[in-house]
Amino acid sequence: MKKFKNIFFYIGIIGGFSALMYWIVLMGSKMENGLKAEISASETNAWDQFIYSLHYNLEHPLAVLLAQIVTIIFVARLLGWLCKKIGQPMVIGEIVAGIILGPSLIGFYFPEFSTALFPDHSLGNLQFISQIGLILFMFIIGMELDLKVLRTKAHDAIVISHASIIIPFALGMGLAYFIYGSFAPEGVPFSSFGLFMGISMSVTAFPVLARIIQERGIHKTRIGTIVITCAAADDITAWSLLAAIIAIVKAGSFVSSIYTILLAVGYVLFMIKIVRPFLRRVGNLHSSRENLSKPIVAIFFLTLILSAYASEVIGIHALFGAFMAGAIMPENAKFRSIFIEKVEDVALVLLLPLFFVYTGLRTQIGLLNDIYLWKVTGMIILVAVTGKFIGSALAAKYVGQSWKDSLTIGALMNTRGLMELVILNIGYDLGVLTPEIFAMMVIMALVTTFMTGPSLDFINWVFRSKSDEVYQEISEIGKYKILVSFGNPERGKSLLRLAHSLTKKLKDNVTITAMHLTMNNKLSRFNAEEYEADSFAPIIQESVILNQKFTTLYKETNDIDADIVEVANKGKYDLLLIGVGKSIYEGSLLGKILGFTTKIINPEKLINQVTGKENLFESSPFDDRTRNIISKSEPSVGVLIDKGFGKIDQVYIPVFSEKDIFLILFAQKLIKNSGSQITILDIAGSIKTNSEIKELIRSIEQFAPNHINLVNKRILEKDALSKIDLMLVSADSWKKLLEAKSLWLSDMPSTLILSNKN
Repeated sequence: MKKFKNIFFYIGIIGGFSALMYWIVLMGSKMENGLKAEISASETNAWDQFIYSLHYNLEHPLAVLLAQIVTIIFVARLLGWLCKKIGQPMVIGEIVAGIILGPSLIGFYFPEFSTALFPDHSLGNLQFISQIGLILFMFIIGMELDLKVLRTKAHDAIVISHASIIIPFALGMGLAYFIYGSFAPEGVPFSSFGLFMGISMSVTAFPVLARIIQERGIHKTRIGTIVITCAAADDITAWSLLAAIIAIVKAGSFVSSIYTILLAVGYVLFMIKIVRPFLRRVGNLHSSRENLSKPIVAIFFLTLILSAYASEVIGIHALFGAFMAGAIMPENAKFRSIFIEKVEDVALVLLLPLFFVYTGLRTQIGLLNDIYLWKVTGMIILVAVTGKFIGSALAAKYVGQSWKDSLTIGALMNTRGLMELVILNIGYDLGVLTPEIFAMMVIMALVTTFMTGPSLDFINWVFRSKSDEVYQEISEIGKYKILVSFGNPERGKSLLRLAHSLTKKLKDNVTITAMHLTMNNKLSRFNAEEYEADSFAPIIQESVILNQKFTTLYKETNDIDADIVEVANKGKYDLLLIGVGKSIYEGSLLGKILGFTTKIINPEKLINQVTGKENLFESSPFDDRTRNIISKSEPSVGVLIDKGFGKIDQVYIPVFSEKDIFLILFAQKLIKNSGSQITILDIAGSIKTNSEIKELIRSIEQFAPNHINLVNKRILEKDALSKIDLMLVSADSWKKLLEAKSLWLSDMPSTLILSNKN
């Protein structure tokens, strides 16, 4: 009765007030009088009005800005993905995206499109939003600096860091002396031009360097710690120097800049001595997600904005204030990690690409239309590499590092990336750099960042240890190697139990590696060790129960699928075990639409479709990630569907065709190592007519009587399925089961789907 009562009330309310509104419209229309003829005339031109309105809306500043943001993010992510595929930092692709969208390419070949998308009057909005992104980014950089490391591990790192600044700085000023007459803007004194050339040569891109170190797995090594400390000290020194240089440039001379520098020193002391203790107390009281309420977050954001505002008013640029605000944040690692997570995605994914494109819109490579200008560009690159790479390497060698470590430090410190672009844009805004020099320096930033990866690979190749490689190869002969790759720790426990069941009695003749990968853009350096420990804790506990030795492998990555395949292939594993993934949209109309669209917009899928490796409408028995791993892995791949997998006494193997015979070899391992009872179901009668398979089953029966049973059955009852601990199915047969919508699927036990690569 209550249900009908609500329905009647709803109909009465909606109907009654709709009638009232209609009556008001009728009464109001009687007041039109003389306006009626004018209105009716305008109605005849309704289509033109619609077109005019649409055109107006498209040219509205907000619509233009949103179109710019969509285009920028799409192109930046696409080129970032391409760079990632060739082993380069994503920042390279994002910088190139800016140059492509600017006058150097799109603006040159498609000027009408460029003018429509980036009209001159819209660039101010783009600049201010990109500056907000930079302020947030510099705030993150300041927070990611671990000042404790600088205090406890500085020693040699400070020497290397300051040498890596002063040497390229001096060389940069020397270069400025030779090109000042030809390239300095009119009216700019040599001191301003020379100082900016010097600081531009001296900077190191701390965030790019940190990502490269993490991706290569050396962040916990001695050399990794030294380089991180060097880069941190470099950042603090470089930004302090930049603040002083900006003060000198704005004031016009060193003497007149003293007032600005004194104000800046007072500002820094105020932030360190007064603001920092206050923030530390607030951070200690609110270091958990539950305690970090919106008013507390507002305090820290207000500190950031006021610090940036103060430094801008003083005359040392808002970015230094943002950096300073990040550096004085509470040193509590958990607090910094939570706060970085709140800011990072918006700053890095949404706002920072706007800065790259804004830089690209200013970069006019077409201005370098003479061989002499390209010679000067080459000279700038040579001076930059000589000063930073060789200067850092020689300083590292002098303080006692090996040649390999010294050259590695030099290669990493030579990475400039985004930090270089920040300095160049400041110089351009201050009128110290001409468009030609600006374009040359942007090219230098790209080249020095791009060469970091190949330089490290070359150094490792030159200094590789032949004896270590031979020893490793000999030690691994005869071992059965399993790689367990897990995301969820609970699934990792099941995968380890499965690996243990296959190798329990092999003892020293087996190597099991448990690997956990995480996206490096989702994890701050501050909680990396804690996150790693938490990820492996359940697996380590399980290994103690099983008495199973294993090796842990943890890595931060830009591409989880590719790194799983790379580790499996390079490690020459015999078996890769992974858990199956499911789409959150699976079974829904939205899921089908999104599944279809991702096949179209995913660059890798598009490449596979063009090359004929993938059918756009192909139905797959796996999610995209699993299918990608199976197709590219050299070892056999086992995909576990975990439905409470524990013991492994009863194992069933349905054989649908002769291609499934390789599953019997896995059955043999389970019998030998775990004493499992194996039941082989000859679904299609393939075994009955195959003497080779029968002989293989007989040989198993000889060394393990009563452990293997051959059954000619096409269907298993629900009761029988409930008694099975594990089912082994080939990937081909799994696809057939899904296509046939087999009744087994709903009642299936834990299942290991195996691909045969042997």
